[in-house]
Amino acid sequence: MVTERAKALADFKKMLAWIAVAGVLMVAGALWYLSLFGPLYLSMVLATIGGVFVSTLLGCGLFAAAFFSDKSGHDRNVSEATQHGEDAAD
Repeated sequence: MVTERAKALADFKKMLAWIAVAGVLMVAGALWYLSLFGPLYLSMVLATIGGVFVSTLLGCGLFAAAFFSDKSGHDRNVSEATQHGEDAAD
């Protein structure tokens, strides 16, 4: 169980690193796309960085957290605890 959790944590950290790289690439792509249609102002750049990067991290990070929860055994523990409680009520 401990090694399963440690492996899941290592995988989660790798996923977070890849998510951060994907966020940076998406911000660069969005800024490049915006630059095609006119000059980039500081407020536009900051809003784009904040919106695109934070949205990417939030969306992908929640998926990564769900995968971590499943791989580390947290979901199984909750499922077993719930089933045990139902068996006692019968």
